[in-house]
Amino acid sequence: MKNVYSFFLGVAAVCLAGFVIMLATGSEAVGPLVVGFLTALAIGVRRLPVAREFAFTMWIFAAVSAAMFYPGYFQQVGDFELTRLIVPLIQLIMFGMGTAMSLSDFAGVVRMPRGVLVGIISQFTIMPFIGLGLAVAFGFPAEIAAGVVLIGSAPSGVASNVMAYIAGANLPLSVTLTAVSTLLAPLMTPFLMQMLAGQFVPVDFMDMMMSIINMVILPIGAGLLFNKLFSGKIPWLDDAMPVVSMVGIAVIITIITAAGRDSLLVVGFALVVAAILHNGMGYLLGYWGCRMLRLPERDCRTIALEVGMQNGGLASGIALEMGRVATVGLAPAVFGPWMNISGSALANYWRRTADTVDAPPPDEKVPVPAT
Repeated sequence: MKNVYSFFLGVAAVCLAGFVIMLATGSEAVGPLVVGFLTALAIGVRRLPVAREFAFTMWIFAAVSAAMFYPGYFQQVGDFELTRLIVPLIQLIMFGMGTAMSLSDFAGVVRMPRGVLVGIISQFTIMPFIGLGLAVAFGFPAEIAAGVVLIGSAPSGVASNVMAYIAGANLPLSVTLTAVSTLLAPLMTPFLMQMLAGQFVPVDFMDMMMSIINMVILPIGAGLLFNKLFSGKIPWLDDAMPVVSMVGIAVIITIITAAGRDSLLVVGFALVVAAILHNGMGYLLGYWGCRMLRLPERDCRTIALEVGMQNGGLASGIALEMGRVATVGLAPAVFGPWMNISGSALANYWRRTADTVDAPPPDEKVPVPAT
């Protein structure tokens, strides 16, 4: 396999060289080279141990570039609009999240009440208000501004659990925070959207609450029941769900990018900068807020990751249910890939310094990377 990965790294180098030559000659027909470069890099990067964990993110970039250059292929097939796939895919991802959880994951509320309380309060205060501040500061169009607030008002996703595991942080606390914030989302996300984003777009609290229950609570409940009844009895499903979840995320981001391509061309760079600032301030304020409250170092790192990383898939689904996936849905589509890049980098940095804090319990297991 190493020879195969090396071959694709070579293909990526050729595509990159071709891209540079095409730009130098003034040609604009660079779409195939860009898509080819990112696709080959997504495969070939597995040859490099230090970069292997970014393979999924590279696949996202390849899919997004394809959607930007050839949006028509990702908008409609015959009479079927591909945006109709978003909610079922989110439900499938949430079901996968449920199958990787059990009721014991909620026991952390009792075992670690202070960390859970601080984490939940931080989750639903820091990120939505930073989102609002950035939306106003950048002067985004109303619906795109609402999307920035939306991604800040979403709960954390299971990707933060994976990063906590990599970082050697407090994984039980991370899983508990994700579970609790997800269960609170039907109330907190509509409330925050109505309070903060209502100035940009109309927000119906009850409609949004029911949409989140349909997309999140019911599938997770089904997943929990499935895990209770069939845990360990269908091993191939346990292996398949992480792959299904990652493919689902890639498809959702691709469809939203294609749908919002025109708006993204106008505000794309500013939205990327906003994503970097939003995510970075989440890590910074989440971590140092916990330090000021004198929480253990591992808990500080855990809460920083939980606060900084949002459930972009859920935010995308809410944007679709609002009927504004091409505008409100752009921020979740842009913020999601960046959160994976920054989260991986921060987790690996903290892993290298894990010997400065207490070692994690030996029975911690990495969860399914569903969001």
